[in-house]
Amino acid sequence: MNYIGSKNKLSSFLKKSIHGVVGKDLKDKTFCDIFAGTGAVARSFKTQVKGVISNDLEFYAFVLNKNYIENHKEIKGAENYINILNKLLPKEGFIYKNYCLGGGTGRQYFSDENGLKIDTIRLKIKQWKDKREIGDDLYYFLLASLLESADKVANTASVYGAYLKHLKKSAQKSLILKPAMFELNDNDHQVFNEDGNTLIKKIEGDILYLDPPYNQRQYGANYHLLNTIAKYDDFIPKGKTGLREYNRSQYCKKSEVAESFENLIKDAQFKHIFLSYNNEGLMSSKVIKNIMQKYGKYDLTTTEYQRFKADSNRFNKTNKTTEYLHILEKQ
Repeated sequence: MNYIGSKNKLSSFLKKSIHGVVGKDLKDKTFCDIFAGTGAVARSFKTQVKGVISNDLEFYAFVLNKNYIENHKEIKGAENYINILNKLLPKEGFIYKNYCLGGGTGRQYFSDENGLKIDTIRLKIKQWKDKREIGDDLYYFLLASLLESADKVANTASVYGAYLKHLKKSAQKSLILKPAMFELNDNDHQVFNEDGNTLIKKIEGDILYLDPPYNQRQYGANYHLLNTIAKYDDFIPKGKTGLREYNRSQYCKKSEVAESFENLIKDAQFKHIFLSYNNEGLMSSKVIKNIMQKYGKYDLTTTEYQRFKADSNRFNKTNKTTEYLHILEKQ
């Protein structure tokens, strides 16, 4: 998935840095990713650690992590369910009626064909779940597969804050439901859908990885349509872009971010804490250092990487940004 803040490109840097502090043998360690997003970082540690705790406030992210992190054993018959869903006859539903031109709203997040297919697949998954024909593991596997497949044919410039006036090439392709494959292992993992500052008081472990929002962009607004597909609830979409009510993170508010961050560090029952943040974030490196060093031994490492493409054309912006990894050994 093309995702703001994704750490896919930084995974080798993060793993090398974390291994350098904690060691390479993590089989007895619990790893927590409390702002997990699509779960890229948590996934990279899933098979190395005793267990992963993954969390995100956004429901679409919760669905993805329920599949990629919590699912860890083979799901028998999963491929057959994918095949059934791909062969269903189209049926009108919420997405077609509200986010496709054929629905009459003027919105064009998906082609009519793909909007109908998203509805058809989502309704069938819901039917199976409501009738208890599938368990949670298969439910989240199928739902994650739909989110990933729908995102590939979305008519947007990477995020869902707006749709494009004309269907781009990838949005003209027919949606094909492809399985969202997850790594198998013998360990149990936990996935939550809570505010990170609330959850931190209820969990403990060894390695805490933090990747909060850096700026004022709210993920709930930028990915509102993924939440709508995931929840498939009934509401009245608002405005030109069809927004739903969405979570507003305190980490996106300059007046609240430092206090929220310090509370998180203070309440964390983890020895090793790693914070990803970049040079354009709401908190300066000085502010972060001053907060973290109150609670133990502080260190910092950096790397440069390519900017997320939705940002690359903004006025007076460079193509690269600096990623900071703030490190705390809590005492």
